Formats: sequence, C-alpha cells, structure tokens
Amino acid sequence: MSPAWRLEVAVPLAAAVVLYAFGWARLAHRTPVRLRRALIARLALALGGLVAIAVALLGLHEAAHERFVAHMVQHVLLMMVGVPAVLLADPLPAALWALPARARATLGRSLTRRTVLRRAWRGLTRLPVAWALWALTLGLWHLPAAYDATLAHGVVHDAAHVTLAAAAVVFWWPVIGPAPRSAAPPPVARVVYLVLAAFASGALGVLLAASPVPLYAYPAPPGGLSALEDQAWGGVVMWAVGGAVDMGAVLAVVARVVGGDRGRTLS
Repeated sequence: MSPAWRLEVAVPLAAAVVLYAFGWARLAHRTPVRLRRALIARLALALGGLVAIAVALLGLHEAAHERFVAHMVQHVLLMMVGVPAVLLADPLPAALWALPARARATLGRSLTRRTVLRRAWRGLTRLPVAWALWALTLGLWHLPAAYDATLAHGVVHDAAHVTLAAAAVVFWWPVIGPAPRSAAPPPVARVVYLVLAAFASGALGVLLAASPVPLYAYPAPPGGLSALEDQAWGGVVMWAVGGAVDMGAVLAVVARVVGGDRGRTLS
C-alpha cells in the first residue's frame, strides 16, 4: 500500500462519509419533499468538504514532504476549503440521525443550552477567542523548529493537521453558525473578524514569500525550483488563496445583510 493512503487517516474519513450519508438518508426520509433541495445541497457540501480533506491529507501527503508549496496547498485545502464546506453542510442533524435513538437522545441532551459542554463551546467560539486560537495555531506551526519537526516525524505532522483542523473549526464556527446554534455575532463584527484573519494569514504568506533565505529543512525540490523559490510560491498560496477565501466569506456576510438577514450566519 502506498504510504500516502494511511489507514489512520483513510478509515476515519471513510467512517465520516458513511455516518453522514446514512444519517442524511434517514433525515431526508422524514423531510417534506419541498425542503429536500436544501438537504441535497448540504449533502454535496459535506461530501465535497470531506473529499477536499482527503485530497489534502492523503493525496498531497508525499508531495508535502518534498515541496513547501504542496504543503501550503495541503493546509489551504484543509483549513479554508474542507472544514468550512463541512460546517456549511450543518452536519450535526445528519450525524445525530445516524445514531440509535437512545444515543441520539443522550447526545442531544448534552448539547442543550444550559450544559457545561455547550457553555464551554460558546466561550471557545466567541470571536476574539476563536481568532486568537486560529492565529496562534497557524503561527506556531510555521515556526521553523515546529515545522521542521513535522517533516521529520510523522506523529508530529499528524498532530499539526489535527490541531490546524480543530483551529479551523473554531475559527469558522461563529461565521457559519452550524447546529447547535448560538446567538449570531453582529455582521460588522464578523466582517472585521474575517478581514483581520485575511491580514494575519496574508502577513505570514508575505513573510514566507519575501524571506531572503529558506526557513525550513526541505531538500532541493524536483522540477528545477530552488528551495527559496519553492518557499516563495508557498507564501503566495497562503497569501492569495487564503485571503481570497476570507474575502469571499466577507462578501457572503455582506450579501446576507443586504438581503435582510441581519442576524443570521452563513449556514
């Protein structure tokens, strides 16, 4: 088996696809026909997001150890495409319907507004907290010592992906607002939040692109690029693609406000 198709990644992703599809089918069976179009869109978003995550963690696994730019594409697919697409699919209802009735009721009770778990999650996904966790996680994993450790040790690389994905969930949650929902932040606050995120990731991307020396322990990449050129292209990916996603989310928030849904998030 190719080392890229690692069971510890492939099996959880396959289980997520099966869980979501099974729960979605049960939920769709109980949904009026006139409302099923929205459910179909959510199914497409969930599966598309999981495919993006699979491409990032499996399809680009080997390339990410050879080229810095491939590693940055991997991170963008994971944090800026896969995670927000899954959250836009509002996966909790389908996931709950995939469970037996007793487990569904138990988990549902644990997510009611007054539980400790729900209060802790509301605190974690407040805009200042979510932004700080996302920025710190992104910045710390791009410090040379931490980044080189991901190249040298598979366990550290997997830990980086888990924490980056978790930070992305926390970051996108108050913008998208999937279930279980809390009071949506004001649109102006969400716009400022996203613009500041674009500046933060853009600043890191520009720093990487403009660095006069390679910062990470990559060998000379194949294809004729120097290590410095490879790093510069990786910085451009982070700056341009990450910023474009953030600005797209800003436009979506503004479009909601213009359309009259001032208190709603994106889901």
